[in-house]
Amino acid sequence: MKSQKLKYILPFGIIFLSILIALVIIMVKPEIEPEAREIKPVQVRVIPAVKKEVQMIVKSQGTVRAKTESEIVAQVSGVIESISPSFVAGGFFKKGDILVRLDARDYKYRYTQAQHKVAQAELALKLEEQQAEIAREEWVQMNEGTPPALVSREPQLAEARASLRSAKAGLMQAQLDLERTKVRAPFSGRVKTKNVDIGRYVSPGMSLARIYSIDVAEVRLPLPDKDLKYLSLPFDFRNRVSSSTGPDVILRGNFAGKEQQWFGKLSHIEGEFDSRSRMIHTVARVADPYGEQNEAPLAVGMYVHAEIIGKKVSDLIEVPRAALRNQNQLLVVDEENRMHFREVEIYRTDGENIYIEGGIKDNEWICVSQPKTVVDGMKVTPITETEEN
Repeated sequence: MKSQKLKYILPFGIIFLSILIALVIIMVKPEIEPEAREIKPVQVRVIPAVKKEVQMIVKSQGTVRAKTESEIVAQVSGVIESISPSFVAGGFFKKGDILVRLDARDYKYRYTQAQHKVAQAELALKLEEQQAEIAREEWVQMNEGTPPALVSREPQLAEARASLRSAKAGLMQAQLDLERTKVRAPFSGRVKTKNVDIGRYVSPGMSLARIYSIDVAEVRLPLPDKDLKYLSLPFDFRNRVSSSTGPDVILRGNFAGKEQQWFGKLSHIEGEFDSRSRMIHTVARVADPYGEQNEAPLAVGMYVHAEIIGKKVSDLIEVPRAALRNQNQLLVVDEENRMHFREVEIYRTDGENIYIEGGIKDNEWICVSQPKTVVDGMKVTPITETEEN
């Protein structure tokens, strides 16, 4: 009987003891006082707002081309007798150099014949003049007054003079054709493509080669219309600019595995916008692109990057582009190290920087960091470049 009573009483005793122990623990536990959590201000990098004069530079790119490119054609027919050693693709030549010689024997014969015709016409004119003089003297001896035109042989004299002029014109044409058997370079340049060789029969109008000049190289540079604002372009009424007063241009490109640079001037702006890209094209020119003053030649067909030196603008604040928020806002840190949003007036935005012309005062601190969370008026710890170093 006792064992059965114990069997029922023991569980209740354990439960009661557990409750008693728990109450004792709760009563004797120490009181915990909550501590205020200290939030440290976010560290941000700042730069001072300093107004200064900024040199505007407009960047573009393009392909080098020749200022003048022409096709040489034959003006007379004949067999090519010889060619110049420079008459090869890439060959250099000077103005007046003979590039191609045609067989000139036929034209020499025609020139000799033309000389004979001139001599005949001169003789005929002299004979006619003598006959006219005799006729006038006979008229004067037998009649009074001025002899009629037929008596003084004026029509015959006019015909003889016209025949002489015609013979001389034929001689000039024969001489010109003879000279045209020597195909001369119209300017100093370089051969782009060669179309004929020795032994080839050519006819008038046949293309012999394509050549281009080397006195000036051009680069066609596309620009957005808004970028013209940053350039000093003294145009005249024909929308052209003097090559001596145009903006300076620095061209950079790779030649023989090494970056090279060349200096030129902006020559002019083309008259129309590109209908697809909505860009307007300017043209830069480099004088003597193959000259010894260049470390490497500015060869036709090269792809180059261009920097056009533009206006100098005063009172601008230069800020890294990464600091810009919401298109026209910056973060400014005040004297109490609190950060605020500030709307600014942007003069220009380029690939790396923005240039501020209003909305920021001198020596204000501009935040150039990218904090994850920004609340207007939040406390920050500004760090300058000097402190970082």
